[in-house]
Amino acid sequence: MRAVRLEAIGDMVMRMVEKPNAGPGEVVVRVLAAGICGSDRHMHKGEYPTAIPVTLGHEFCGLVEEVGESVSSFVGGELVTVDPNIACGTCSACRRGRPNLCANLKAIGVTRDGGFAEYVAVPCGQAFTLPPDLDPVHGAFCEPLACCIHAIDKAQIRPGDSVAILGGGVIGLLMVQLARLAGADQIILITRQLSRREAALRLGATQALDPTASDAVAAVKDATGGGVDVVIECAGVPETLQTGVRMARRGGAFILFGVTPAGQEVPVPPFDLLVNEVEIRPAYLNPFTHARAAAMVASGILELDSLVTKTIGLEDVADVVGSAPSTGEIKVIVRP
Repeated sequence: MRAVRLEAIGDMVMRMVEKPNAGPGEVVVRVLAAGICGSDRHMHKGEYPTAIPVTLGHEFCGLVEEVGESVSSFVGGELVTVDPNIACGTCSACRRGRPNLCANLKAIGVTRDGGFAEYVAVPCGQAFTLPPDLDPVHGAFCEPLACCIHAIDKAQIRPGDSVAILGGGVIGLLMVQLARLAGADQIILITRQLSRREAALRLGATQALDPTASDAVAAVKDATGGGVDVVIECAGVPETLQTGVRMARRGGAFILFGVTPAGQEVPVPPFDLLVNEVEIRPAYLNPFTHARAAAMVASGILELDSLVTKTIGLEDVADVVGSAPSTGEIKVIVRP
């Protein structure tokens, strides 16, 4: 079968490899759609820890084609979404109900072969059934959505709250929709690209700002009378971390979601955090949220089609992952 392999930092190649078999407790999924994530680009550049060599792709949906020994939850033919994060269940973090912080965490498409391939073997407990008539492209959104739901849980948005979202990629635009569903009254998206600001307004943002055109911090404080209740940082760059903290009202919350390169440091004034009691709440991965994401996708409550800006085959994955996002890019979907 064909698989796109990360063979060294900065070196991705499509190879012919042996099709996986379903081991005990596993199923083999024929991949129908997989999403390219910003984390894939970080892994390609060596900015996020991963196994090498490995087949990347941790956002995917497909059909169960083979069922391994001792698997009773699938018979074959089911459309599934896969939670890529495999916790050990026995370390102290897992025993405290924090599987995303597992000391022995493994991840499909990160530390074991993933969905940028025609087939992938996964533990059956990581697969979640979707309606058989669901568009597989929608199913590929379950993983990023599950991570966003965890961030929304951490944000504790209440009806009538104000929210600023920094970053207008697929994550920022999913956050806009989730904040709206949570009851936020003001949703301000901040991003440089006009097309993404326009998309945010269509999806429920009440305001969309270009941070290069004006003082975004001042604009947010002016629009909200002193700052938003919740800031959700989705860009993963030093500038948004610094400005985002300043956008929160006194006693507000700053949700750290965007992935910055490992080892990068960002100066933040601790005095301001102290006297304003701004809470910094990191939101990492998707603990116990994948099933909720699958249910939301199946319900059709989210607008997903307009987030797909390009569809490619496996032969183009290496070029896309190895390049910066193109202007206007939101989500690139791979159809093996």
